[in-house]
Amino acid sequence: MSDERTPDSPSGDDDHGGTAVRREGPLFGVLAEFDTPGELIDAARKVRAAGYTEFDCYSPFPVHGIDEAMGIRRTILPVIIFLGGFAGTVGGLVLQWWCNAYNWPWNISGKPAWSIPANVPIGFETTILLAVFTSFFGMWIANKLPQVWHPFFRAERFNHITDDAFLIGIEVRDRRFDGEATPKLLADAGAISVERVHFDPSPAVRVMPKWITAFIVASTAFALIPFAVAAKARTSHSTEPHIHIFPDMDFQPKYKSDQAMDLFGDGRENRGEIAGTVARGSLDADDLFFRGIEHAPDGDSWTTKFPARLTINDQLMKRGKNRFEIYCTPCHGYDGRGMGAVPTRVAAGGGAWQARNLVDAGNPVVIHMPNGQLFNTISNGYNTMMGYAAQIPHADRWAIVLYVRALQRSQNAGLDDVPADHRSGMQMPEAPQ
Repeated sequence: MSDERTPDSPSGDDDHGGTAVRREGPLFGVLAEFDTPGELIDAARKVRAAGYTEFDCYSPFPVHGIDEAMGIRRTILPVIIFLGGFAGTVGGLVLQWWCNAYNWPWNISGKPAWSIPANVPIGFETTILLAVFTSFFGMWIANKLPQVWHPFFRAERFNHITDDAFLIGIEVRDRRFDGEATPKLLADAGAISVERVHFDPSPAVRVMPKWITAFIVASTAFALIPFAVAAKARTSHSTEPHIHIFPDMDFQPKYKSDQAMDLFGDGRENRGEIAGTVARGSLDADDLFFRGIEHAPDGDSWTTKFPARLTINDQLMKRGKNRFEIYCTPCHGYDGRGMGAVPTRVAAGGGAWQARNLVDAGNPVVIHMPNGQLFNTISNGYNTMMGYAAQIPHADRWAIVLYVRALQRSQNAGLDDVPADHRSGMQMPEAPQ
């Protein structure tokens, strides 16, 4: 056990020996060092069993089992972090609702002004943001940090806590503390050294160092600069272009379509297609497959067949059904009768949208239309219908033609189209009333 230093020497010098001693204030606690983590855990159990509550253990790395040995209860920090994250979720969703659905609603393609799925990413980010802030500041507050003036920091032995020291400190304010019994308890628990730690009587040690205060003030001031710049930008007007800190490709030397360009005689940047040239892979010499035109000695005509490069099977039919439902049903409907979502909504508003009936035998234009002409209509459009050559590849357009033919056959089938061995089980249609 170390010797207790003289607490009351006003000058800091020993009158008898002339040896300088450090001034000491009232006793703060006792600091004991142990040789191994295992001995630290055993000592913590003995201190706890003796009824001490105002003590702590210090080690250079986490010691598994020390919490249980000290009787430390589960921290409330996870609950606080959960509440912070929940507040972030609610705050993020409410902020998006207020911006998009209440304060500035904007109708984009008939989409809802606010919906949960579209706002999940921002809600997730605000959840993480507030949970991180809560955990960071909550940890500091729960651990009563920073304590730059803690009396244990004065002990020479405490300087080794980040290297190889395993310490237990018991404070005087513990109701079980005794000036003689407490050091003896720690010594009996296997401590290799026990030291009495006193308060420093100088008030200056309990004040945060000026350089830390200056750093906090300076960093806070710098952190406010972006907000000040943003506030100024929102309340000021300027005819000068914005300052691009990261210009990326905003100012690259390039020309856009329909801009003027002195390099060419016509002064136009857009040169268009060069006559007599074909892009690589775009020759499209097969007129039957790429345009639906069949050549014959007596002239060209729309083909009534399907190109030979296509294999007519269930797979092609399913592909045509899939493409038809994506591109054609909004106007023509799933049954092909011309009453899809677009004509129905326009009619509900008192307007009219003409979408051709593809399957009705009473309007046989499409039914008797050659396959090539139907392919050309899908490619280049007709009347109010736009062309889909840019969106749908050639093979998929032929697949749609195949599926339209199947729709027409299914809507206009007769008894002769049913195999003879299946006719007996058919239910006859009822006569109209």
